[in-house]
Amino acid sequence: MKSFRIGQFLAASALIAAATASAQQTPTAAVQTRTSAIVASFNKAKHVVKERHGVRREKYKDVRSEPVVKANPQDYSGAYEVPDMGFGLQLRVDRNGNAQGEGYEPVGVDGTVRRKFTLRNGRIEGALLTATQVYDGGTQDRLEGVFINRTSFDSPTDRGTTEFGLGVVGRQIGEGGMTINKFFYARRDGAQ
Repeated sequence: MKSFRIGQFLAASALIAAATASAQQTPTAAVQTRTSAIVASFNKAKHVVKERHGVRREKYKDVRSEPVVKANPQDYSGAYEVPDMGFGLQLRVDRNGNAQGEGYEPVGVDGTVRRKFTLRNGRIEGALLTATQVYDGGTQDRLEGVFINRTSFDSPTDRGTTEFGLGVVGRQIGEGGMTINKFFYARRDGAQ
């Protein structure tokens, strides 16, 4: 009878250990899955060749992004902006990955008016940043992005140029008759 109970105890212990390990891995797996999906949305490749009246025109663009996981989350702190679009973010991160900051985004047709926000409940896990944007009027939006190195190639032989920043997805903005739902906030204070 004792051997049966010991066997049950060992089996139950193994199940509890497996369930605990699974529960601990689930957030990490979810973070990795979401990080991969966001990074993939910032990749693109285009190669078009047109020939007309003996004149050959070629357009080439290849953009490759990869997540950047820093050993010290405080290294993500700094100023970020979306060039030529009027978006900006000042981010402060502690060594535990808690993030806060302030930012602005354009409002209206010409983008000269800016709407300010603060970041609350910000958290960095791996290269993934999640936070809540709280605007001056009290409205809130979710902010989700990944810190990435984005390398752009203008020809098949180009060595490429790499820029570090925050790739943010989800929010849709109308710009020049187009709807944009992803933005690359380039690091502007010189740090990598």
